Amino acid sequence: MALQLIPNETKIDFVRFRSIAAVASSLLLIGSIVAFFTIGLNFGIDFRGGVTVEVGPGTGEPFTEQSLTDARDAVGGLGLGDVRVQNITNPGGDEGIVAFIEAVTDSDDGDRRQNEVASQVQEALRAALGENISIQRVDVVGPTVSGELVERGIIALVVAIALMLAYIWFRFEWQFSIGAILALTHDVILTIGVFTVTQLEFTLAIIAALLTIIGYSMNDTVVIYDRVRENLRKFKQMPLKDVINLSVNQTLSRTIMTSLTTLLAVVALFVFGGSVLRGFSFALIWGVIVGTYSTVYIASPFLLMTGVKRDWSENKSLDGQKA
Repeated sequence: MALQLIPNETKIDFVRFRSIAAVASSLLLIGSIVAFFTIGLNFGIDFRGGVTVEVGPGTGEPFTEQSLTDARDAVGGLGLGDVRVQNITNPGGDEGIVAFIEAVTDSDDGDRRQNEVASQVQEALRAALGENISIQRVDVVGPTVSGELVERGIIALVVAIALMLAYIWFRFEWQFSIGAILALTHDVILTIGVFTVTQLEFTLAIIAALLTIIGYSMNDTVVIYDRVRENLRKFKQMPLKDVINLSVNQTLSRTIMTSLTTLLAVVALFVFGGSVLRGFSFALIWGVIVGTYSTVYIASPFLLMTGVKRDWSENKSLDGQKA
């Protein structure tokens, strides 16, 4: 017998809490925007340019606090400018040390200079920690490339949202498309806000996570919108508020099960994926939660503000054909 977490017929009045949700979302959006312009994101070398060198103990003794101090002294003594050296924990539980050196030059040959710096840092770490250390990761991003990545990352997000708008507008009525885009924008802004507040490193992987969040949230929204459209044809005299509540309740089991199974995967990625995937997996965890929330409390209740023509719904079917 299958495990059933959610009853087949729930009767939760989701729309009743739309005002509370609107106020909460507005405050969070304002807070995220203010934090972005006052604190700013902690951009990784993908967007700032620079060098990252990650090392492990190799065949030698595990790293200690003294190892971290020695590494900081060695890399700091190279005179490369803003340098960060910190401990990390790898998936197997082994301690490692990673050095971040931000853009060291803005000269025309900056890309070549970055590679030279990467070699210097590796030599300095070997001298401080021993020749048998394991170089686990070396990332080099020149100032030219980093500038292009910022531009392309922004373009990717804008194009993704625009295409989603076009898709929903084509498949549904304009009220549906505006509600869906509001939910997507809400998710993106809150995700950027949480990265600003936590100061987790914002890299290209986070852009990939944002695009994934957009797709996940849109899929969730389309499922509920399809049910709303079907119920508008089925219950012609039912108030729109009740139609929305009915539709959300009918898809609630699917929504929760999809969110839970997705969370199981990304939480495992967060716990066991190591430092390289930590920001990406955290963004997905946050995105699944906030995406589910925005679908239920932003995209769906927005239909009440604009209204949906029932005669329009009668001319459409779930397959885009006439009813």
